[in-house]
Amino acid sequence: MSELPELIQALLDPQAYPMPPRRVEMEQTQMSYVFLAGDYVYKIKKPVDFGFLDYTTLEKRLTFCIKELELNRRLCPDAYLEVVPVTNDGRIVMDGKGDVEEYAVKMRRLPREAMMDALLTKNKVTPEMLAEVAAVLAEFHRKAATGGDIDEFGGIVTVIQNTDENFTQTEKYIGTTISPETFRSIKDYAEAFIKTNEALFYKRVTEGHIRDCHGDLHAAHICFNNGICIYDCIEFNDRFRYCDVASEVAFLAMDLDHYGRADLSDSFIDAYVKESGDEELKKLLYFYKSYRAYVRGKVGCFQYDDPYINAEEKAKILDNTRSYFKQAESYI
Repeated sequence: MSELPELIQALLDPQAYPMPPRRVEMEQTQMSYVFLAGDYVYKIKKPVDFGFLDYTTLEKRLTFCIKELELNRRLCPDAYLEVVPVTNDGRIVMDGKGDVEEYAVKMRRLPREAMMDALLTKNKVTPEMLAEVAAVLAEFHRKAATGGDIDEFGGIVTVIQNTDENFTQTEKYIGTTISPETFRSIKDYAEAFIKTNEALFYKRVTEGHIRDCHGDLHAAHICFNNGICIYDCIEFNDRFRYCDVASEVAFLAMDLDHYGRADLSDSFIDAYVKESGDEELKKLLYFYKSYRAYVRGKVGCFQYDDPYINAEEKAKILDNTRSYFKQAESYI
């Protein structure tokens, strides 16, 4: 594990915050450092470039922080507060005075025990709760922007681009996180499905099912706290957020399957179809479930390569990544 950057180490000190908390905890994704500081959470983007995402300059990171704030207020308005600078006037602090060295999205801290992924592990998620999520999501999709560039991004050309990109970006992990047989099986299935169902993909566009969605709808991003808060949407690439609502529904359904709750997955799908009237999305669910599971596997690959993640955590990431790739294959 590489040593953390100086700025990140400095922000582990409670005294680096305007109202110093008793302690600061840090979590990492392949794209961000997340600081849990008392009643607040501060998210800093890593200066990385994955091709589909580019945070390599301070200006770009500021732009995407602002965009993250605006987009996430659609489904979680009370939690997303502001974008604040990380400054240095001889000491690195959050939202202080001096030279701006970084930016962070400041959020109200949500209770960990109220997250859907935490509730799933305690068998505390019910069909009624999924019906509530489905209702919120269907209403969000009804109001979400559509047409124009959004339709273009959500059409078959982009579906092909997204699937091809997945396979290109995971080729180097064949034999590590994914077997050659599984890789080939999923790739052949995706290409054949798209070719066979070309007319259906076009029909979904003309009927207005491509929307400005959340883009990363899995259990860890849903909180049952004074209502339903769905947070941490994709801000870094419109192409991944502009999609068929069937792809969004399939993401959460796939994640529920991953937790071994196919019953809740089916309940959620049925509730969404009832709320939206979109029966046709069922024709695309297995394809999009496979696609979404593969994306989760790909994200795991990037985490596995992160030099700032320790060996113990990488072992967990490796197991989880392999399970997602096998799950993607299971939908064929």
